[in-house]
Amino acid sequence: MKIETLILQSLIFDNDYLRKVIPFLKDEYFVDSNEKLIFKKITDFLNVYKDKPNKDALVIALQNDKSLTEEQYTETATLVQNMDKSDHNKDWLYTETEKFCKDKALYNAILSSISILDGRDSNMSKDGIPSLLQKALGVCFDHQVGHDYIDDAESRFEFYHRKETRIPFDLDYFNKITNGGLPNKTLNVVLAGTGVGKSLFMCHVASSVLAQNKNVLYITLEMAEERIAERIDANMMNITLDQLKEIPKAIYDGRIEKIKGKTQGKLIIKEYPTTGAHVGHFKALLNELQLKRQFKPDLIVIDYLNICSSSRFKAGSNINSYTLIKSIAEELRGLAVEENVPILSATQTTRGGYGNTDVELTDTSESFGLPATVDFMFALISTEELEQLNQLMVKQLKNRYNDPTANKRFVIGVDRAKMKLYDLEESAQKGISDSGMQVKIDEPALNRYQSSQMSRPQSSGRPGMLQKDFSKIKV
Repeated sequence: MKIETLILQSLIFDNDYLRKVIPFLKDEYFVDSNEKLIFKKITDFLNVYKDKPNKDALVIALQNDKSLTEEQYTETATLVQNMDKSDHNKDWLYTETEKFCKDKALYNAILSSISILDGRDSNMSKDGIPSLLQKALGVCFDHQVGHDYIDDAESRFEFYHRKETRIPFDLDYFNKITNGGLPNKTLNVVLAGTGVGKSLFMCHVASSVLAQNKNVLYITLEMAEERIAERIDANMMNITLDQLKEIPKAIYDGRIEKIKGKTQGKLIIKEYPTTGAHVGHFKALLNELQLKRQFKPDLIVIDYLNICSSSRFKAGSNINSYTLIKSIAEELRGLAVEENVPILSATQTTRGGYGNTDVELTDTSESFGLPATVDFMFALISTEELEQLNQLMVKQLKNRYNDPTANKRFVIGVDRAKMKLYDLEESAQKGISDSGMQVKIDEPALNRYQSSQMSRPQSSGRPGMLQKDFSKIKV
């Protein structure tokens, strides 16, 4: 018996089997036109009646299909009538069905790839072929549908108390707002104007992570590899960029040896042309580093997101900036998930946001789809006053790790000559308003809200907490 016939008759006679495998089966997996037609009739019945059809229902559905010739009806009806309930091992049947779906998905992906190579597919580029094959190879039956609130309570409790792997900062306030650092499988973005310090921040983070005995991959599409390494040298050696050019070779070698003795991590810097690389190139680079150097990064830094290209769209294709940048962000976040690492990147502010002392999400250049995709986004703000104090202001814009309204704004120290950032005394944070604006409270509405909260059953101390929270608002 063909596996296709066994699958079809199991769909008719075994309701549990149907419920588990129907989300993964596609009509394109059935090559024989009669088998494909029967599968379509089964799915049509299921979509309407939410139940499996029996043989009689299928035969009637075929009989009512006026598009079928007499020969087609006879062949398909006979095929249905000859089907019978099987007593095969359930686990074996699930395994064989999953194998069937994988083989057919891979076969169809290869055919689509050939079509792309021959130029018959005008929508996809050759760079999309790896993702087609990867998706086909990733076909897998997942029998768990959703999270059961009651039955899965124990696993949920374990999740709450599981210590998540994070890459910590060497800056206290960044650790506060991220609950200890950047988690794996996340995309994190710095927003700043030209010359404010995007690359400085990313080089500093790369240096700090290297000092934690971790591996860093720094991908640059803006500056040369040597320029990035120069900034990291200044940071790690604690000397200025000017001193770096004058330092004798023997002293330089001695400092490199000192750094080498302090860390077991590696930092690889790879340069690509501006808009000349996308996630496909980054995956190939990661595979090459794994094979040739046994190098797997704990953090990937991409300098910077807007000048990457998309693996989904051909270069020069007529697409708007919103779609392009959102696509790049989604692909980078997908890379973070696949490689199980955090990715740190950056983006520019708009022209209006360049001189703005209160940057918002709407000041993101080119695409608002970017902040919709990222996990953590913050702005670096510089003013003449802050420059004189050697400080940068940080403003949280989006934060999936913690409450973004807590420590929404804070300042950090910056030594541009040494490409370093550092913590400031707590006194430097005084006078910085988290809201950044004066709020006029609607007193009647506030009183009504407080009264409604007082009347609700709640634990002792809750009204006081509520009053305390409201008292923080500046009137």
